[in-house]
Amino acid sequence: MNDQAKEPGTRDKILIAAATMLGEDPTARLSVRAVAARAQVSTGSLRHFFPTQRELLDTVVAGMNVLDIPDDPINDQALTPAERLLACLRLMLAQVGVGERARQQWGALYDAYVVSPPSDDEAATYRALERMGRYRIERWLAVLVEDGAIPAGGIEQRARFLATVLTGLMTERALPAEPLRIETETETLRLAIHAATTA
Repeated sequence: MNDQAKEPGTRDKILIAAATMLGEDPTARLSVRAVAARAQVSTGSLRHFFPTQRELLDTVVAGMNVLDIPDDPINDQALTPAERLLACLRLMLAQVGVGERARQQWGALYDAYVVSPPSDDEAATYRALERMGRYRIERWLAVLVEDGAIPAGGIEQRARFLATVLTGLMTERALPAEPLRIETETETLRLAIHAATTA
């Protein structure tokens, strides 16, 4: 029996490289050359598996959507449903950081998508990342519905609302603000969760 881990195939190498690039920089251009170089495969091999950049991006995002978060707070039955969702939304906020880190991230997003009109590929990348975040929230809400903790229906609209609130809080993190930011963020998230989880 072979105890060595099996090397990923070419297709998996490409997907891992592309996902890593997006994880490191949400504004990364998933160009054929950049992804192929990162995956250490030829551009011809990449095109064989993913004839268009859009197919590559959609496959990467779909794969990231189905990944389970280790120790996902939504599964912590010791917490109330609202506290579970609050912990989940905090995970998303934590990705941005605070202060300089948040400014750098938002500066990169601004440069990539606002300063000048984004190309079709750039716009597709942004929309895919936005869908990915919203889908994660939809999954959390679906768990709460399955648990009977919140009413069924309207999950997509509720997720969009919570994503909009998170976008606002992430933007605030990049701007000069009062030192009580975390407390006010928590209050804002609690209000948003109440609005999104009640009938």
